[in-house]
Amino acid sequence: MKAQQTIAIGADHAGFECKQALIQFLQDNGYVVKDFGTYAADSVDYPDFAHPVADAVERGESDKGILVCGSANGVAITANKHQGIRAAICWLTELATLARQHNDANIVCIPARFIDIETAKAITESFLTTAFEGGRHANRVNKISC
Repeated sequence: MKAQQTIAIGADHAGFECKQALIQFLQDNGYVVKDFGTYAADSVDYPDFAHPVADAVERGESDKGILVCGSANGVAITANKHQGIRAAICWLTELATLARQHNDANIVCIPARFIDIETAKAITESFLTTAFEGGRHANRVNKISC
């Protein structure tokens, strides 16, 4: 994994356990991690964590972001409300790779209720180590923002 990147991470209660495992995984691989919560498994509202992660990525305070909730839909919808964010729901490593290569995604959204922690780690690694291909994909990505 590429070290010295700063990663913003957040999760709701459904993603708490997975988030904690990903934080350790990231730190073990040399990443700087900004944890935007939640900090317990008690029921919370996912936008309270998705917005701060998206803000950190959008402002350039973090290189990329990771959001985790039960289905990944709620955090993805919330993050994608931000103009400079391209959040992708990924449940397979291949999807994370394509999200980076073709869409220049800057936040990966992980569905904690549908994958195990080892798969979440593999998705994270793929997402953080795959480069955007540019070229014809850059034209498409440039058309995303309103």
